[in-house]
Amino acid sequence: MKRSTVRLADGRELIYFDERDDAVRDAPDLRELPPPPPASELRYDPLTDEWVAIAAHRQTRTFLPPTDQCPLCPSRPGRSSEIPAHDYDVVVFENRFPSLSDRIGTSADPSSAGDQNGITPFTPTRPGLGRCEVVCFTDRHDTSFAALPPERVRTVVDALADRTAELSTLDGVEQVFCFENRGVEIGVTLHHPHGQIYAYPFVTPRTRALLAAARRHADATDGRNLYADVLAAERASGERVVAANELWTAYVPAAARWPYEVHLAPHRQVPDLAALDDAERDAFGPLYLDVLGRFDRLFDTPQGTGYIAAWHQAPVRVDRELGYLHLQVFTVRRAADKLKYLAGSESAMGVFINDIRPEQAAAHLRR
Repeated sequence: MKRSTVRLADGRELIYFDERDDAVRDAPDLRELPPPPPASELRYDPLTDEWVAIAAHRQTRTFLPPTDQCPLCPSRPGRSSEIPAHDYDVVVFENRFPSLSDRIGTSADPSSAGDQNGITPFTPTRPGLGRCEVVCFTDRHDTSFAALPPERVRTVVDALADRTAELSTLDGVEQVFCFENRGVEIGVTLHHPHGQIYAYPFVTPRTRALLAAARRHADATDGRNLYADVLAAERASGERVVAANELWTAYVPAAARWPYEVHLAPHRQVPDLAALDDAERDAFGPLYLDVLGRFDRLFDTPQGTGYIAAWHQAPVRVDRELGYLHLQVFTVRRAADKLKYLAGSESAMGVFINDIRPEQAAAHLRR
């Protein structure tokens, strides 16, 4: 794989990951662009011990443009896109409308959340430092991740591992999150097959909960890893296993929150994508494509099944020994004509109510 870095017209970084060593990536970005927006504002919620990003500039981001105006397709004569080259394999670039950024601008009005009348604020704020990147899986607009060849999946995994390792070295970054949103039911704003990477300046609430449970289990079992024990139990039972190979297993969690949810986990405990070896990276692609194909065959929908694919990685600086890399894939669709909405219990209380038994979901996916 050849890695080439260029700068876009507004100074943002773009990286080509090419499968050919002779690829030349020197096409300039001919657009006239305004400077990238400053970092968002992070506000601390003392009631939940969580940070919330306020990124008002994202309200103007591109929303479902027609195919001939897609910003993720290669540039062509008379029309420049986010990718200057006329073709590409895999591309990663800084998001033009980032939720997190290292560009600090004018801070928000302190009266909105800060000290008022000499009273200590309950909602401290700070710049939303970090980084948000877009990952284009292919230069083809009319396809999906499930249609990629295994060799391209390997390139994507290598690119995500590269970015995970590099972003983990940035000052202030505490967690790197790689993910894909697919389908209008998920809320995508661009149809071109792509994913995203968020480099957070804090450990996310979901990861903190996973680590707390893992720590309790390690303390009670003389250091055993919780996810490793859960994975071993699922493999031994087989009731919820959807597919597997010699290095990875795909299974439906026993307490799945979503109608159809699958975890893909390596059999070896590793903290993040960068720690996967060559054999594990090669073995992942065929199994993941198999699982995505099963998702697409669940429902008779023209555009396939919408899903979220979320890589759970260990934090950058703390509790790495407790983490266990795995990919969570789930859909909000519970039937061909029905969606799983996060209504009162899920949205207000965080208590999920699943309409489909995980064992039934696993059986459907196996078929």
